[in-house]
Amino acid sequence: MDFTLSTYYPVFLYLLVVIGFAASALIATHLIGPRKKTPVKQMAYESGMDPIGDARQRFDVKFYLIAILFLVFDVELLFLYPWAASFTSGSVLSPEFRTIGFIEVVVFLATVVVAYVYAWRKGVFQWR
Repeated sequence: MDFTLSTYYPVFLYLLVVIGFAASALIATHLIGPRKKTPVKQMAYESGMDPIGDARQRFDVKFYLIAILFLVFDVELLFLYPWAASFTSGSVLSPEFRTIGFIEVVVFLATVVVAYVYAWRKGVFQWR
């Protein structure tokens, strides 16, 4: 295989166009954009609403618990998807491996159910 620099010319040309576009967009924004600074323009934009209070206020620990539980169950789905995809009718897995995989997934799901019941008993899902 003979690789010469001429085979990479389209890539270099594309890179040059991308860098040129980014630079021209930044320069045009700086030249055309408004220059007058007002208090309204300097105010933080918060989802279309005027910001109220301090950004460093304390949150209830329930928010963090719900976020951690969401991550746990989200990661559970990430583990279950490849397992479910490997159990198609035309799978290359041997029947013995399918049985072992099924038992492992049942143990994993039992662990997740125990964690869910524990969180439920501790009152994580109860709001004031």
